[in-house]
Amino acid sequence: MKTPKRIEPLVEEGLVDEVLRQLMSGKEAEVYVVRCGEHVRCAKVYKEAGKRSFRQSVQYTEGRKVKNSRRARAMEKGTRYGRQEQEQAWQSAEVDALHRLAAAGVRVPRPYNFLDGVLLMELVTGKDGNAAPRLNDLELSDVVARDYHQTLVMQVVRMLCAGIVHGDLSEYNVLAAIDGPVIIDLPQAVDAAGNNSACLLFERDVDNLTAYFGRFAPELRRTDYGREIWSIYASGKLHPGIALSGSFARSERPADVGGIMREIDEVAKENAARRPR
Repeated sequence: MKTPKRIEPLVEEGLVDEVLRQLMSGKEAEVYVVRCGEHVRCAKVYKEAGKRSFRQSVQYTEGRKVKNSRRARAMEKGTRYGRQEQEQAWQSAEVDALHRLAAAGVRVPRPYNFLDGVLLMELVTGKDGNAAPRLNDLELSDVVARDYHQTLVMQVVRMLCAGIVHGDLSEYNVLAAIDGPVIIDLPQAVDAAGNNSACLLFERDVDNLTAYFGRFAPELRRTDYGREIWSIYASGKLHPGIALSGSFARSERPADVGGIMREIDEVAKENAARRPR
């Protein structure tokens, strides 16, 4: 097929030899199957901000660090340069997340190169050797559903141990590869420690998986892995080999509002005492 304009720089740099076909077009990007020497890979072409149906928001970008102070100020002010840098940071977030997660043992597509808004990465294949299907395109047996669910629960544990929450995880963002489920689509990934919405997004991710696999293995709907995992993470005891029960006991004890207010008052008094007169 004719080489898309956005992929031409990769051809000129010798990173891509030929565009074979379009694989898919989603809310974030268009993905092409390309030939790179003897290897067949994917080229993910990110859509411009105005053409995406998935919008950036503080819920996702909060806590992301920008090393260059000039870039940070421009992004905060919303200048033309700042918007360009913000878009670059949004796209680069997926590349950074893929590298971090692969190093942590999470099954994600291996990234190779990133140039001019195009991410060159592994083509994940299924049992037939073709591009792996997404989970939402499959009908699973109860046995496979339980196996995939357990695998993905431990994968999100590894992700959280690496400090990353997917933020949009569901059956639409998981491929059924020959070696098991592979997590994809991470430009909205959030920093677990630096984002105030991280807990909410993490629990939603896990609940989405539970709801999907619960269609094939109904007993999974009674599990509560999301809240269990986050509570362990918040306690500082989470590790990749953690044994999970799938249950979470919520405290029924009423909050000690009076005690909280007294602590706030004490902190306020201490801060006032430190101020120079």
